[in-house]
Amino acid sequence: MGSCLALAAYLVAVKRGYKGEAFPGWTALAISFATAVPGLMTAVIIVGGVLSGIFTVTESGAFGAIYAFVVTIVVYRELTWEKFKTAVRSAVKTTSMVMILIACAGAFAYMLTFYRVPNLTVEFLTGLTDNPILILLMINLALLLLGMIMDMAALILICTPIFLPVATSLGIDPLQFGMILLVNLGLGLTTPPVGTCLFAGCAVGRLPMEKAVRTIWPFYVAILIALLLITFVPAISLTLPNLLAG
Repeated sequence: MGSCLALAAYLVAVKRGYKGEAFPGWTALAISFATAVPGLMTAVIIVGGVLSGIFTVTESGAFGAIYAFVVTIVVYRELTWEKFKTAVRSAVKTTSMVMILIACAGAFAYMLTFYRVPNLTVEFLTGLTDNPILILLMINLALLLLGMIMDMAALILICTPIFLPVATSLGIDPLQFGMILLVNLGLGLTTPPVGTCLFAGCAVGRLPMEKAVRTIWPFYVAILIALLLITFVPAISLTLPNLLAG
């Protein structure tokens, strides 16, 4: 996925005429990296705290925010009282927007579950054909469509027990199916009408959602290409886990 997105970014940059900058030199690069290390440690605290079991996901986010707050004051010395108030107001607005969206998505997901929409979708798909390739394509299509209108966490709980038996019956490894599921639902987080990450990004960038979608469509294509490769090339999902498992 990273390679596909990098290629899409390169093609977009070439088409729009984005100009590159001259390499500033290794000394400037080293100074920039050293300056960024205190800030980069925020990600280390968040990810390392979760993987080590010291923090839960929520707790690691809280500790990461506290660390970033302290570093901004003590190390970078850029946070004034006025900037702090502006940051808090911006964070409250963005969080409120996302939480309202999640609440609406949760209610909508409950309605779809109550009326057995995911179950009926699977029954419809499996009743159309017994061709494994077509079934995989239809599972992807169903997950993409559901991801556009339902919350990711709810869909993982709903769709895994429904689609996993179908996938394993086609010879798909559960690890590979997990990647197919997460890439589909991850893409759903950035697609309207219920794209939580899309709404959050537009709120931070102060950009209308319609304009953002018109601009980033090449990256949708890149992720769809990566999704097809993940679906039909098992080695992409299984090589590293198999190496780690010996």
